[in-house]
Amino acid sequence: MTRTITPRLRTLVLLFLAVTGALLAGAGPASAHAALTGSDPAQGVVVPKAPDQVSLTFSENVSLNDNSIRVLDPEGKRVDLAKPNNLTGTTYGVQLKSGLGKGTYTVAWQVVSADSHPVAGAYTFSVGAPSRTVASVGDQDAGGGIVGWLYGFGRYMSYAGYIVLVGGAAFVLACWQRGSGVQALQRLVVGGWLTLTAATLWLLLLRGSYTTSGSFGDIFDLNLLGQVLQTKTGAALVSRLLLLAAAALFIAVLFGAYDKREEGAEKRDLTFGLAIGGTVVAAGLAASWAMAEHASTGLQPDIAMPVDVIHLLAVATWLGGLTALLFALYRTPADIPVDSTAVHRFSRVAFGSVVALVATGIYQSWRQLGSWSAFTDTAYGQLLLVKIALVALLVGIASISRRWTGRLADTAVTEAVTETEESAGEVTDAEEEKETVKASAATKEASVKSGVSSASAASDVSGGSGAKGSGKDASADDDSEDPERAAQLARQQAAKDAARQKRLRDADPNRFGLRRSVLAEAGVAVALLAVTTVLTQTEPGRTEQDAKATASAASSSSSSSSSSASNSSSGALTLDMSFDTGGKDGKGVVRVDLDPAVVGTNEMHVYVQRPNGRAFDIPEVKVAFTLAAKKIGPLPVTPDHVTTGHWAANGVQIPMAGDWQIAVTVRTSDIDQVTVSKNAQIG
Repeated sequence: MTRTITPRLRTLVLLFLAVTGALLAGAGPASAHAALTGSDPAQGVVVPKAPDQVSLTFSENVSLNDNSIRVLDPEGKRVDLAKPNNLTGTTYGVQLKSGLGKGTYTVAWQVVSADSHPVAGAYTFSVGAPSRTVASVGDQDAGGGIVGWLYGFGRYMSYAGYIVLVGGAAFVLACWQRGSGVQALQRLVVGGWLTLTAATLWLLLLRGSYTTSGSFGDIFDLNLLGQVLQTKTGAALVSRLLLLAAAALFIAVLFGAYDKREEGAEKRDLTFGLAIGGTVVAAGLAASWAMAEHASTGLQPDIAMPVDVIHLLAVATWLGGLTALLFALYRTPADIPVDSTAVHRFSRVAFGSVVALVATGIYQSWRQLGSWSAFTDTAYGQLLLVKIALVALLVGIASISRRWTGRLADTAVTEAVTETEESAGEVTDAEEEKETVKASAATKEASVKSGVSSASAASDVSGGSGAKGSGKDASADDDSEDPERAAQLARQQAAKDAARQKRLRDADPNRFGLRRSVLAEAGVAVALLAVTTVLTQTEPGRTEQDAKATASAASSSSSSSSSSASNSSSGALTLDMSFDTGGKDGKGVVRVDLDPAVVGTNEMHVYVQRPNGRAFDIPEVKVAFTLAAKKIGPLPVTPDHVTTGHWAANGVQIPMAGDWQIAVTVRTSDIDQVTVSKNAQIG
């Protein structure tokens, strides 16, 4: 009973985790594609005079080039000067020409986020009054077009090559060591290596055009290639190529020296060495993705990157091993079919891989989704639901394969017992035949001694037989003297034997059922890989929702009235909050001044005083802004220490108007800390 219940329980557990695991993603902060969270001038505003510069604030650090921020006048002429630069933190700006006239100006931007994906957008502001004409910036879909499609295809092929390379090698080492001598598996693994190498070179060439102009003609621009090599993504691709050189050596040993080793201690030592070396190379290749994409930025990157490596290794071991098993079932020679032991081993390896895949997938989902609504309201969440459904389907088909594997094992045991009985029967028949020959010889000897006169007849018969025998010998000599004829007969006999063995193998319903279920698994795996590739290029749900909230900032600010706990005529906001950290000398008052307290860029000053009004110098002050109604924030700000009891921060971005909660964290000692907050209308 235990044998029948345990696999079912495992399947139910995996299905439950696969379907509901990612749904545990909470509303924690995460970061992937950069999103524009603020600008100065703000979107849609009308300013009385032309600004000296335009600044943009993003949700994370971004990479810029000379054309990353363009400012166009109403006629479409550029009015920005020089190269954009980093002003402070995640705020970037570009200087404008002097003497700009009235009208509506367009700000177009295209940057590369910290996770290596290009993002773009545009907005307008007006000087004096809006103009009738507005400059057109064309298509701002970064990473699109033919170059974007080719880059996406290259990413798909790189993932596919990695999965086949790592999973195929793992299947040979861990599940079916006889497979190192099977030509079909050798071609599969080498094909995976070639695919990954070619895709990596292809991505390296496309990268420059993909993140800038999107023009097919810029693919072979050496200047762009030089710029790519200086980026994090370029370094990751070059590292991948170097690791592929080590992978080539691993393949040469696996299908060369390893295959020729006889079973014994020496081969076991070589197996251990290849397993260690292969794991290091496979993890290094996986790290080339983790170090340059989603896992390298945002929340807990030090944890996210190792988790991403484990996730990729689990995917490769499962899906790549599945591909290798499929080749073993369909393409291996009939005289060395894959045995049930190898399938059982892969079943255990696949189960462990799925557990690791689900666990790491839950963590990744938690980082990339900002809210429950992101599952249905964003493209990332919808793709994630499709991926979960495919994983659940794949696990369900895998449970069917496990049942076929069990039946195949039972059949193998039965056949082994039958072969043993047949061998014993053949030995008995041989002994009986031997006794019969001995009895016949004894009878013949007795007849000779009795003087039976049949010599002449025997001689005639013997002579005839000898003639016939001579004829046969002559014919045999003729055949032996014709090597081409002998080789042809040998090939025909080998073909007949192979066809007979193949018919016997295909006639086994258990093996045939296993082949069909594994083929179905492979088909679902191809679709799963396609969805995963698209998912890695899709803006995560949290940043997509933040971008939508920012886009509505202009309309919200125009309809909002200005009111706060304490507003001066200049529009500045002042908040006083008492605090008590609970420790010695832990009481005081913190004052926050925000000027001009509008949507866009603000200047913030924080003053900390003792209860008697004297300046109070404490180890640390941090401020965070949260707009709960729009699910924005907390937006952290760490002001710089100016003088005793005084901290300041420039370029504080408020993305939209609303009733903001301003939380101040004060720390008076290594262990004494408290957070106090007040709400105020900003914008």
